[in-house]
Amino acid sequence: MAQETKPRTILIADDEPDILEIVSFNLQSEGYVVITARNGNEAIELAKIHNPDLIILDVMMPGKTGFEVCKILRTLPAFEHTIIMFLTALNDDSTEIKGLETGGDDYITKPISPKVLVSRVNALFRRIIKESGSVLQIGDLKIDREKYIVTFNNEEIILARKEFELLALLASKPSKVFLRNEILHKVWGSDVIVGDRTIDVHIRKIRQKLGNDCITTVKGVGYKFQM
Repeated sequence: MAQETKPRTILIADDEPDILEIVSFNLQSEGYVVITARNGNEAIELAKIHNPDLIILDVMMPGKTGFEVCKILRTLPAFEHTIIMFLTALNDDSTEIKGLETGGDDYITKPISPKVLVSRVNALFRRIIKESGSVLQIGDLKIDREKYIVTFNNEEIILARKEFELLALLASKPSKVFLRNEILHKVWGSDVIVGDRTIDVHIRKIRQKLGNDCITTVKGVGYKFQM
């Protein structure tokens, strides 16, 4: 008898009842277990109780904003790697950057079709990494961080050291938008001064070598990995 897979749990926090109802219905129809909160304080308490696989936060909520909720949860070990997505009507670049800097993995603006949102959630879960020791596997891409070997479609791809480190960083959290400054700090370090186009050049080379546009440019913000 096949072993049953435990359904994934999603916590949605939004002070608009209509949003909660519509999004919850569509996610539940896909088989997800959905928990709802109507303010930031309730979101934190329910997150601690249920430890969801994904948390969807509105930004402007009573009690605590979505940014405050995200920041608090990221300080707790249980939520260090939990996927956190912002779903908000605020669509300016500075607010999106703030959400990502606070610890968000994705930032989606309203209005959005419930079916499109569900599709984004499904894709997000499909891209969760299989990790074994030093090896990351995302679909047909394997990254051995100890041996500095990249294999794509069973073919070894030769990357320069910084290209490898950049790919490994982005692939470590699929769909998370990494800010340019964050990438420069983690890949090149704070002691090395590089030009503004350095990341762009390395990403272009990675795309060419893989023959795949798995790295997406988020204009004015940064980059994210998507297979």
